[in-house]
Amino acid sequence: MKKTLFFSAALAMLIFAGCKQGYSNAEAYADSTTVATEDYLNDDLANADIENTESYAGFVENPFESPKNAPLSTFSIDVDNASYTNIRRFINNGQPVPKDAVRVEEMMNFFKYKYPQPEDQHPFSINTEYSESPWNPKHKLLKIGLQGKDIPMTNLPASNLVFLVDVSGSMSDDNKLPLLKESMKVMVKELRPKDKISIVVYAGAAGVVLEPTSGGDKGKIIDAFEDLSAGGSTAGGEGIELAYKLAQQNFIKEGNNRIILATDGDFNVGASSDKDMETLIEEKRKSGIFLTVLGYGMGNYKDSKMEILADKGNGNYAYIDNIQEANRFLGKEFKGSMFAIAKDVKIQVEFNPNHVQAYRLIGYENRKLKAEDFKNDAIDAGELGSGHTVTALYEIVPVGVESDYVPSDLKYTKVKSDESNYSEELATIKFRYKKMDGDKSIEMVNTVADKSASLESSSADFKFSAAVAWFGLKLRDSKLIANSNKDAIRNLAKSGIAYDEDGYRSEFVRLVDAVQ
Repeated sequence: MKKTLFFSAALAMLIFAGCKQGYSNAEAYADSTTVATEDYLNDDLANADIENTESYAGFVENPFESPKNAPLSTFSIDVDNASYTNIRRFINNGQPVPKDAVRVEEMMNFFKYKYPQPEDQHPFSINTEYSESPWNPKHKLLKIGLQGKDIPMTNLPASNLVFLVDVSGSMSDDNKLPLLKESMKVMVKELRPKDKISIVVYAGAAGVVLEPTSGGDKGKIIDAFEDLSAGGSTAGGEGIELAYKLAQQNFIKEGNNRIILATDGDFNVGASSDKDMETLIEEKRKSGIFLTVLGYGMGNYKDSKMEILADKGNGNYAYIDNIQEANRFLGKEFKGSMFAIAKDVKIQVEFNPNHVQAYRLIGYENRKLKAEDFKNDAIDAGELGSGHTVTALYEIVPVGVESDYVPSDLKYTKVKSDESNYSEELATIKFRYKKMDGDKSIEMVNTVADKSASLESSSADFKFSAAVAWFGLKLRDSKLIANSNKDAIRNLAKSGIAYDEDGYRSEFVRLVDAVQ
């Protein structure tokens, strides 16, 4: 039975190596309902009589809203990209992709875009582009892109990193603890002598296996990882408590204090429900310690818990499906993954009803905020890492366009256009962020002109990000796209491969071709 599963995981690695990577907020998130897929993942699992117990948080796709009824759209940034690599795992294994495993914003943010570096005192640049929607031809898309300042490693603060490693029995498979060990070796190479590293493990109980050690003592750190073995139940809550205690004892003022949790999320002892995890991690985030969640494995993978931990714990979340992904996230993108340069980053968009009949945010369903949360510094939001990019898309129905998704026969909401000084503006976008050592947010404002380019003349990044979003909407079986043709998605993505040094964009095209 295990051989069959291991063969599937190995096959996925070979394939990747060969091809080189107005509703209210409560309604949109559907009360964070956890949904477990009922069908077997694939023939291998079915033949082995192993029930799939993977779980994903259910949510409702963002609807179209009128700027007259809902003038403000507010959300937190999200730098997670676990959804994309998890989807890649399903497709490479020839398995159907569970609908709720698809988070479109995480798919878009897996890829890097060529936004310019910030040139002022702010930690990120703001970039917008307005063009046509490929899936609803009468509609438009507004792309918003942030580019975090790329800070050299020598200028980044010392790190206090506590690795929290799941060594329970469920982590024994080859694509779990063995892959985790290899992943940690990638990350250890990036450490500096001034960094402090500790390792906490948990199974039926939690314990410290490596006291704080200089990042220069790489051999000792790697040996500690190599000595780990899997067995027992999973007391995830106890492990988190111990990891935060150790991180607080070794806290570096003005440093990078972070816990790196590596697990399949299958907690089953003590505080273990999604709600338990949310309560625990919301309390711990007050400590000023950040959290990175690394997911491993298949079959019993608990995406819902991992997403909650990262979203509620000042953190980010990645799914490591193979060693190539470890090299990307923990090696090449180490700075962006591990060093935040701005915290509690929020975006609020006000659309001009003179030009916008309706709008909807693509993805970010579980990152939406209330309008009043934007200026409330007590409300948590996402962090931006050194050199990180964040991309969001809005689909817009222009005024005067007939759309199947917007009511056109309303009697009392027809208002004459406002001939004001703002008549040429499509939208005003406001951003708020806090400095890493600050508690008061700073506001930035950007206006977007009502000037749309054709899809053909749009940038390569616009075409590619739109293709990725389109593919995600197709995988989610969205009812808000008129065209879900796979060839059209592939062709748009191919037109967006202007630069692809690591092959990830070409790999995406192959995934579009491979999905059934």
